[in-house]
Amino acid sequence: MKSTIVLVALISCIFFNIANGNDEYQVYLTTGDQSKKLSHEAPCRVTSSHNGYSVWVDRRKRRQTIDGFGAALTNSAAYVIYHSPVRQQILQDLFGNGDNDLGVSYIRLPMGCSDLNAVQPYTYNDIPNGQTDFSLNQFSIDKDRAFVIPVIKEALSINPTLKIMATPWSAPAWMKNNRNLNGGDFVDSWNYWQTYAQYFVKFIEAYKAEGITIESLTLQNEPLLSRNDYPTMKMSAGQQQAFIRDHLGPLFRQRNIHTKILVFDHNWSDSWYPEQVISDGNTKQYVSGVAWHGYSGRHDAPGVFHGKLSDVGMYFSEISGGSWDTNFASILTWDTRIIFIGQTRNWAKSVLLWNIALDQNHGPKVANLGGCNDCRGVITVQNNYYNKNAEYYALAHMSKFVKPGAVRLESNYVSWDDLRTAAFVNTDGTTVIVVSNPNSSKSATFSLDIDAKHYQYNNLPPQSVVTFVK
Repeated sequence: MKSTIVLVALISCIFFNIANGNDEYQVYLTTGDQSKKLSHEAPCRVTSSHNGYSVWVDRRKRRQTIDGFGAALTNSAAYVIYHSPVRQQILQDLFGNGDNDLGVSYIRLPMGCSDLNAVQPYTYNDIPNGQTDFSLNQFSIDKDRAFVIPVIKEALSINPTLKIMATPWSAPAWMKNNRNLNGGDFVDSWNYWQTYAQYFVKFIEAYKAEGITIESLTLQNEPLLSRNDYPTMKMSAGQQQAFIRDHLGPLFRQRNIHTKILVFDHNWSDSWYPEQVISDGNTKQYVSGVAWHGYSGRHDAPGVFHGKLSDVGMYFSEISGGSWDTNFASILTWDTRIIFIGQTRNWAKSVLLWNIALDQNHGPKVANLGGCNDCRGVITVQNNYYNKNAEYYALAHMSKFVKPGAVRLESNYVSWDDLRTAAFVNTDGTTVIVVSNPNSSKSATFSLDIDAKHYQYNNLPPQSVVTFVK
């Protein structure tokens, strides 16, 4: 008898006899010590009393609609997936919606080149130096057909509703003042801007002809950055504003293109930039949102921005893990607290990590290409197997359960170092509540307080995350 009592006491979710046996939340747990990784635990049922912290959810306070969760399919990521002997298994794992799949619903696609290229960086209109092509007669997406487009098509066959955000790291070299993909500025002239708008349209239409819809578009990755060792290009806020207002926006409207235009696509620290871009109403009418990176600044910057311009969507488009931090608990804690919970609480409609897959050498990557040389993918692919990294599990606690079209519900949080929360309701009525315990030394006991009921959960370990689904 004593052993039975002890066993029951050790179960995190306390069971009570209730009239409705279905009044329970399914529980999925990942612990910082890696003893549990998306482990399906005993369900939590409604209780008559509660103890510990209160995690409350208010269904009446509905916030932003979620577009999706995922990561970037860089050239390197597509290459390593396409050439893997277990490609089909990888793609099913990443994009499937089965019990053992990640459920990625949104990817970011570099338009030809980035700092993670397995082949020589390219754009869709590369021509000999000294020439111009204002008619875009040499435009071609053929280089994407080698392995990028095939991987996207296979992903779409698994998840036909997969959304894609496209981003250029550089305009074609002939459109830049330094005639190079690396660094420099766009030639600030009307005919160049008008041709560049046509370039985006041709890209969207070429992909559409392949059966691939581009859901959203950012105009320039990290427009405040210029580097001479990998594809980059500066684009001032004034230039981005005028480009949208005078060229791209009207052309999209004329061609009946519904791809969302997102501005900025750079760090939290420079929120002045998107404010300036959309300060002009003639520009703002074409803009669906702001894309953010998380490499500098305060993680709540999108929330502050939303407070000023609540009719502009927030999208989190990039953060990378890497060899600078290989501690599973540390990564899981940071990514859940700052990125997945942190960004959705700050109104993000999508949350995307950097590379969805890389090899064990942080690539493959062409020689002498600068940028990130120690980035880590969501998965690491080598030979005929792949490893799921800490980023995989941080992403999974939302991507597996929070589906496109879900609406965030207002929820509380205890404190910076105790409990962080985010709650959602899917279009099918499923409720998802994600709770992170970022504390490095203390377990957390709490009740989920929702729908005038209490669901008790005991001893969420330090640096761990749990998702409740009902």
